[in-house]
Amino acid sequence: MQIIRTEKLEKIYNDNGVPVHALKGIDLEIAKGDFMVIAGPSGSGKTTLLNLMGALDKPTEGNIFIENEDISTKSKKELSEFRLKNLGFVFQAYNLIPVLTALENIEFSMMLLGINEEERQDKALALMKELEIDELANKRPNEMSGGQQQRVAVTRAIVNNPSVVLADEPTANLDSETGAKLLDLMQKMNKEKNITFIFSSHDSQVIERAKRLLILKDGKIVEEK
Repeated sequence: MQIIRTEKLEKIYNDNGVPVHALKGIDLEIAKGDFMVIAGPSGSGKTTLLNLMGALDKPTEGNIFIENEDISTKSKKELSEFRLKNLGFVFQAYNLIPVLTALENIEFSMMLLGINEEERQDKALALMKELEIDELANKRPNEMSGGQQQRVAVTRAIVNNPSVVLADEPTANLDSETGAKLLDLMQKMNKEKNITFIFSSHDSQVIERAKRLLILKDGKIVEEK
């Protein structure tokens, strides 16, 4: 079953009056339950493509369909609501809210959806226990290691049962052993919950685990494995 489709996707940025063609006619289909890595040299367009599929940016030309819904025509407000309900994100810099505990960080997106406090706390704690990070519940980000913060970030990304989780260089700030444990966790979620994971990465251990590898160069798909 197809979950994401892009058609003739183009993205042009304006760099001090100079147009930069970041993506050039990307046609792509991604199946539900995929574990896909987008790789390529710096400036190849991989983060731009991830941002477009994550409804964080809009294409200059072309269309993006997520579960047959065209997100390229949505307003900023509509995109914000769509992200909240349908997508999860894991970033290189963790992006946890410093003043909140791990539990509160995981609850945050549920709070934005209007879920009551008791329900969201129960759901967050149950998922933390399932992923074996419940001992971090009352710790703030500055009391956790990088690997612990990233595990909290993954838990936050999946707590609303998103269709897709987009991960931009999620292992970049982690040592290889911690990165491997994080990937184990994401593969577990992929297999058990059928969550689609799409990575932007040049980390060899991420690339090795891909069910599907997409290589970009100069804004174009040059190879698929």
